[in-house]
Amino acid sequence: MRVAISGTHCSGKSTLIDEFLLAHPDFAHEPEPYEALQEEYNETFAAEPCADDFYRQLAYNVGRLRQYGVGDRVIYERSPADYVAYMFALAQLGRDRDSSRVLKASLGMVRDVVPFLDVVVFLPAEDLYGEVSDSEDPELRSAVDTSLESILVGDAFGWFASNHPVILKASGTTAQRLHAIESTMKQMTGKL
Repeated sequence: MRVAISGTHCSGKSTLIDEFLLAHPDFAHEPEPYEALQEEYNETFAAEPCADDFYRQLAYNVGRLRQYGVGDRVIYERSPADYVAYMFALAQLGRDRDSSRVLKASLGMVRDVVPFLDVVVFLPAEDLYGEVSDSEDPELRSAVDTSLESILVGDAFGWFASNHPVILKASGTTAQRLHAIESTMKQMTGKL
């Protein structure tokens, strides 16, 4: 079961994954590419988000998706759709003139790897624990959340028309989100 946790920044991805791994220690964990590229490869990213940085993270994510096959048990912190959503948000907010160019190069790449996932869990930005600080860029956070919902739940690009992977919108507390994932996994496989 290859599961990707998707959501804008400060949506509870890491917290949910930590709880998921406690309950399912047999799953491999693929950390967020931003962190992996910094920690493992000493890469640096611009202080202001830019499409080229998100493209590099997408390329890393795609490479990691290709490392696993059907039947492997892995949870990814981010899906390829996340990076497309960030690029769209940057373009929409007028923050990166190159985002349209980079975005075009990304769409085919994402379409090709979507079948490498069994479930994509979309975590909407619900602000359950209060507002995010200005340092977390609430405007970008909101724009990415809207883009992700359109891409994943609304299937804006037709990537999920075959119903594979399953798209699960998981709302509520961490425990409620974990329960939703486990219920979906059980429905798909008949077991956990």
